[in-house]
Amino acid sequence: MAIGIIFIYLTPGYSPNLMSYLFGSILTVTKADIIALGILSAVLIIYFSVFYRTVLYISFDEAYARTYSSYVDIFKYVTTSLMAITIVLNIRMAGVVLVISLLTIPPNIAMIFTKRYTKIIWLSVLTGFAGTAAGYFISYFAGIPVGATIIFTLVIIWMILKGVYLL
Repeated sequence: MAIGIIFIYLTPGYSPNLMSYLFGSILTVTKADIIALGILSAVLIIYFSVFYRTVLYISFDEAYARTYSSYVDIFKYVTTSLMAITIVLNIRMAGVVLVISLLTIPPNIAMIFTKRYTKIIWLSVLTGFAGTAAGYFISYFAGIPVGATIIFTLVIIWMILKGVYLL
């Protein structure tokens, strides 16, 4: 990411808006971006459905995973590559700072209620969707930036649920 921004900055006649890389803009999302995200979603669903157990083992105990599969390094590279593609495709919408938050806050919300990997995945998807929808709704009516509102909404959801859980 840093190298890409440096090369863009050094390109003659082009002045990048670095704030859009950090915080994104929903207005710059194209139909092609949405199609690419849809394809990536399908690939991720298939990958994690087919190789669920291997990914689970690698995530929690790599030494044990090596007894289960001799392709641990390949799975690690593929999983890391899919994560990188996910981040790159989402940067335009939410920016680097906010994409990292979108990838970490929903699982943290899910882990308040369960430690089972499958349930964490499903609850992460549901809370991510709910937080994103609520953030868009609030942003529209309040006239504030979408990306920051989504993350703020997810953080508020996390704080409320964590507070309720601790009671």
